[in-house]
Amino acid sequence: MKVPLSWLREYVDLPAVTAHEVAEKLTAAGLKLEAITSYGHDVKNVVVGQVLTIEELTGFKKPIRHCMVEVGEAEPRSIVCGATNFAEGDRVAVVLPGGVLPGGFEVGARKTYGRLSEGMICSERELGLSDEHNGIMVLPADTTIGEDVVELLGLRDDVIELEITPDIGYALSIRGVAREAATAFEVPFRDPAAVELPADAEPSYPASIADPTACDRFVLREVRGFDPAAESPLWLRVRLARAGMRPVSLAVDVANYLMLELGQPLHTFDRTALTGEIVVRRAAEGERLETLDHVVRALNPGDILITDDSGAISMAGTMGGLTTEISDASTDIVIEAAHFSATGTAQMSRRHNLVSEASKRFERGVDRELPLVASWRAAQLLAELGGASIVPGVTQAQVEVDSVRVAIPTS
Repeated sequence: MKVPLSWLREYVDLPAVTAHEVAEKLTAAGLKLEAITSYGHDVKNVVVGQVLTIEELTGFKKPIRHCMVEVGEAEPRSIVCGATNFAEGDRVAVVLPGGVLPGGFEVGARKTYGRLSEGMICSERELGLSDEHNGIMVLPADTTIGEDVVELLGLRDDVIELEITPDIGYALSIRGVAREAATAFEVPFRDPAAVELPADAEPSYPASIADPTACDRFVLREVRGFDPAAESPLWLRVRLARAGMRPVSLAVDVANYLMLELGQPLHTFDRTALTGEIVVRRAAEGERLETLDHVVRALNPGDILITDDSGAISMAGTMGGLTTEISDASTDIVIEAAHFSATGTAQMSRRHNLVSEASKRFERGVDRELPLVASWRAAQLLAELGGASIVPGVTQAQVEVDSVRVAIPTS
């Protein structure tokens, strides 16, 4: 589990301590440290620029552009760039002469392709944010020209990587690690799961649980009118990258973000691809499912499935099916959050040699109270970032379980 210190501080009032001091406290609490990685501490002189003009240079084996870029100085900078995914007027990250990129790479002014290049327009990979290097990083239009990109994007951060053993599955989340850190430092903990939920309304998409040994809580919420072209904001992409996950698309990124923060795996379905009631059940003999990795899997009668009238649509808590995945045309989305059997998920994962971030969490045990919270927060983010409308109501199929009360002495 990779824990960015900046993310941890959102929920814990840590004193002025280093990542190593935090790691020492967490180790004393029973967590095992694997590594500490520092990002952006050597980066300097990177600012927000606005592309004023673009001249397409010819006579070269690849596209080359000569750009004039305003960077908040008296005169714009002349910069040569090989990327083509930006336009005049775009805001970009510019490292100026004398500036330094991750790894100690210093940038200077030089003549290249017959033009003076006074700096470099940066990609996400060049800034150490992700492995994305197919083009430069275009910043939001409301960023301030000349603003320090290091501060804007939170490039300076330390990431504590922890080995999570099977008995402390709660620590596969920022929430779980933050709670341990708050206890260790004897400071307040702000629970990201402590959110006010809307009053219960009519059920959303119909669902039921056919096998209570496979799942004891299954929650669905719906959003409609989602903009499939909406991109994940920079803060979300940076946060995922620091935590070791590759940004994919807004709908997927929101689900992954909340899984990392709360520890509750989520899955999203294209509503238009669903037919009839969703049922959680065990697989029947001879059933097959093509999963998101394009592998057609022969299912075992012990496997836990999410199904509709067409058959299996997901291997519960492990991997979704291809026919109902969110595409670049999906506008109506069903959000699923559930509490699947830890043993059943672990057995299915091993039978199919299929380990996912979701299955890692389910087989270690997930908080049964989280599905309502995580699904609501997912709906909120898809509305806020993707322009969707939240459909009133929530479907909650569940099996009554006996609560266990544990008395903890205070002295």
